[in-house]
Parts: sequence; C-alpha cells; structure tokens
Amino acid sequence: MNFKRKYIVAIILGVLSLALWWNITADIPIATLKAKYANATSRFVEIEGMQVHYRIEGKGFPIVLLHGTSASLHTWDKWVEALRPHYQVIRLDLPAFGLTGSHPQHLYAGKDYVRVLHTFLQTLRIDSCYLGGNSLGGYISWQYALAYPDAVKKLFLIDAAGYPNENPKPWVFWAARTPVVNQVLQYITPKFVFRNNLEQVYGDDSKITDSLVTRYYELGLREGNRASFVARCQLNQDSAYLQIPKLKMPVLVQWGAKDVWIPVSHAQKFKKDLPQARVIIYPQAGHIPMEEIPEKTVQDFREWVER
Repeated sequence: MNFKRKYIVAIILGVLSLALWWNITADIPIATLKAKYANATSRFVEIEGMQVHYRIEGKGFPIVLLHGTSASLHTWDKWVEALRPHYQVIRLDLPAFGLTGSHPQHLYAGKDYVRVLHTFLQTLRIDSCYLGGNSLGGYISWQYALAYPDAVKKLFLIDAAGYPNENPKPWVFWAARTPVVNQVLQYITPKFVFRNNLEQVYGDDSKITDSLVTRYYELGLREGNRASFVARCQLNQDSAYLQIPKLKMPVLVQWGAKDVWIPVSHAQKFKKDLPQARVIIYPQAGHIPMEEIPEKTVQDFREWVER
C-alpha cells in the first residue's frame, strides 16, 4: 500500500512538474525588445549601472512624464502627440521597468527613484520643469517636488500613490510578497496575467486591445524585470506622505473614479493636504486615465498648465 501511495504521489508530482515546465515563460532579451520598442527618438544614458531608456520630443518648456508600476514610457504616447508641438516632452522607462530594466542593487525605495531622476535631469541639464506621473510615477513626482521644490514649477498627479491604501492589494502584488509563490512568479507569468491586470486598471475593458496586452507582456518579460517587480513589492508603506502639505507649487490632481488599485478617495486626501490643488475626476476611467482617455485628460492638463 505504501508503494502504491508513493507511486501515485510520484506521478502527481511529475505531472505538476511537467505542467510548470510547460508554462515557463522565458525572459526576452533586451536586443529583441529594443528592435521593437525603441524608435528614432529613443536614447539611452548610463545611470547607476543601468542604461536608462528615454525620449525627448518637441521644443519649449520641459514637461517630464513618469509612468506607473509595470508600465513604460509608451503609456504617454497620446499625451506626447498633443504636447510636443508646444513643449519639450521628456519621458523615461523607470528602473525595474520597460527597456531600462533592473537596478543592479535592486534599490527601489522612493528616495532611490528621486536620486535617479535627479541624476537623469541633471544629465539632460533640466533645472526647471513641469513634473508629473501616474501611480508610482506620481509618488516619485511629489517626492521629487519635496526634495527639489525650486525645480518643479507645476506638479500634476494622476491616480498617484503615496497615502496608506485601505483597499486590498491586487492579487499580483500579494503573489509578489508571498514566499515560494513569488519565486514561481519570476518564471511562470502567462500572458493572461497581464490582460487581467489591464482589466483591473482600465475602467472600460473594451479599450484593451491585443497589441496593448502584448506590449505590457513583452516589456514585463524583459530580462530582470520580473525579479525587480518582486523586489519592489517587498517594500513597506513609508511615512513620506506626511510631508505632502509642504508642497507649495500649483498642483493638478486627475483621477479615475473606477480605480480599484488606488481609490478615488485618495484624490480628496491630496486636496485636503494641498488646498491649492485643482482636482478632476473622470467617472468612467480606471487607474490609468491618461492612457485610457488620453484626449480628455491631456486637454484638461493643457487648460490647467497654460492658465
């Protein structure tokens, strides 16, 4: 009987191992991704051992755009089309994401991103700009504005992270923080995982195209990006948000009412701490309104920034 049980267990383990092996999703080499996702405006600069991917388009006063978790500079494509005739638009793939990839020491705290961003802007000789971002990019933006208030003339925050979040963490963040599961996540990341994430962050799923899912999926599988995501998710909530009331520059807060990652109530938290802020809520949008409804969000941004 013991032999039969061992035999059955061995078969089950064998089947599970085969299933895991069959579903392993290999990293995509950076050369392959560059050929597809870099273009004639793409540039790379070495910062802290990384080749940071960025683009500069247009002429005029600089606007710096920062993307969110698991995204890339492509999330701003439609905004850039509208802004580059009037401004110098600068965007980059943040460390851990896009073509930039991992930080060699996996340094992903807020202060680390602020340091990298400052080095980046100093390298480009950008001493003054309009700065903003979405989600993680918004979190970095307001922290940078606290550290270098004279450099940020206006600050815009789109579904920005920072305050303690009362919502349950999305399952992918839970998985990245769970031992063993997070190791599997670095090797088995089917394409449907990325589609599921997009269905969570979009208010209108009909706007999610196959090409959009493919872009998130392929850049998510850049060498090292999955390990970086897991490393970032080990960080705990910090208390930097207590400093937000110190921001004195003009602030625009844009938010999707259907955001299930960072609830729309956080827009009012920014408004409470920043009485000078203008707040715009988009009833049908989710967590990334600048990508989901780019025409409306960039129009509102231009009306605000040009006042």
